[in-house]
Amino acid sequence: MIVEIDHKSGFCFGVVNAVGKAEEMLNTDDMLYSLGHIVHNEMEVNRLKNLGLQKIDHEEFFKLHDCKVLIRAHGEPPSTYEYAEKNNITLIDATCPVVLKLQQRVKKAAEIMQKENGQVVIFGHQGHAEVTGLAGQTNIETIIIDNPEDFEKVDPSRPVVVFSQTTKSVDEFKKLTQHIQEQATTGRVETHDTICRQVSNRVIHLEKFAQRFDVVIFVGGLRSSNAQVLFDVCKKHNSSSFFVSSPEDVNPEWFSGAEKVGVCGATSTPPWLMEKVAEKIRLI
Repeated sequence: MIVEIDHKSGFCFGVVNAVGKAEEMLNTDDMLYSLGHIVHNEMEVNRLKNLGLQKIDHEEFFKLHDCKVLIRAHGEPPSTYEYAEKNNITLIDATCPVVLKLQQRVKKAAEIMQKENGQVVIFGHQGHAEVTGLAGQTNIETIIIDNPEDFEKVDPSRPVVVFSQTTKSVDEFKKLTQHIQEQATTGRVETHDTICRQVSNRVIHLEKFAQRFDVVIFVGGLRSSNAQVLFDVCKKHNSSSFFVSSPEDVNPEWFSGAEKVGVCGATSTPPWLMEKVAEKIRLI
């Protein structure tokens, strides 16, 4: 049985940067706080935890002082930076450059919308770290849309500007913006496709990758929205696609009669984990 790893899968630039900064700090420090999970992959989180990376939530962060805290690739709202400055907290800022630029665009758009009695819409998961950071850039209420049931939150009689969480589906974003444009009665509708192309380009690649194999094993974290989007792509183009989070999840029954197996993963999946999954399959 041939087992091939998709070498275009694995960490995107933003995650590589964040993990690299964490490892660099832990070379000299015994412990470093991470505000939230550094990456939505349980196996990688545990690896870094063993090196001294300690995950904290926002409630814990706002009690800290005189320490070092890593800001992960997802970014943070201004309140995090303000508290850090007042409490002698050194921030190791690993916000993805794509997310950082998006934060700046959302902030500028919100200032314009406030003057025009307009609305800022973000297509994304409510409570997702990146979305929370984006919403924090605005001085007006931000409308978060995650599914068609949320469409009614938008007032069709007022101007609106629309952005997207960087890891959302391009097709779903197009459906959202089309709906808002069709429903608008007065005022302008301004849409910005801010989906990261490192993510969306993988969709096109995985469509072809999945079709080349008898079985596809997708390696991803259960918390990763990007992993779910990309796994759905594999499943759509190869019904014999299976989601695993670790080598222990691999089921030998999946490979009965299979000659070629493809292993791929999300932008939050560490390459070493895909290697371990591939090794487990080769032993079957």
